[in-house]
Amino acid sequence: MTTTDGTSLAHPRFAEALRTLGLGELAGRARRFPDSTRTAAEAAAAIGCELSQICKSLIFAADGVPVLVLMDGASRVDLDRVREELGAGKVTRAKADLVRETTGYAIGGVPPFGHRSRTRVLADRSLLAHDVVWAAAGDPHTVFPMEPKELITAAGAALVDVRERTS
Repeated sequence: MTTTDGTSLAHPRFAEALRTLGLGELAGRARRFPDSTRTAAEAAAAIGCELSQICKSLIFAADGVPVLVLMDGASRVDLDRVREELGAGKVTRAKADLVRETTGYAIGGVPPFGHRSRTRVLADRSLLAHDVVWAAAGDPHTVFPMEPKELITAAGAALVDVRERTS
């Protein structure tokens, strides 16, 4: 979706990343909501989709180095599994300033790609359970739909199993 003057609703940096990747048409599919889509639950409610159809873009610090984890909205990241996947000694959730410094976006609006700096990306296999997932388009009010395999490829992600196991 675009504004009345024909510009994309996606954040300008993210819209440029889409064009660079040859995915410019996705910027036109972005949807902006008056209420926040900052959390997966808020996004799913606004869109009218299942919580698991939301793709969360989460930044962690693995031995102090930022790493992006793409996770379905209904699941939580298992830090031990991320640590094992990366061969890291310690993995913690990144603080807001590191998220903005690494990605160029604020928490709640971080898209799955198009970041300020290049980071290692892990995508949880759970994203493949849907034909389409929705992800942030650069701000906490805008999301866009994308086929999960395309999203994982565009993000340069390694497909892994890092979600918490349910008991």
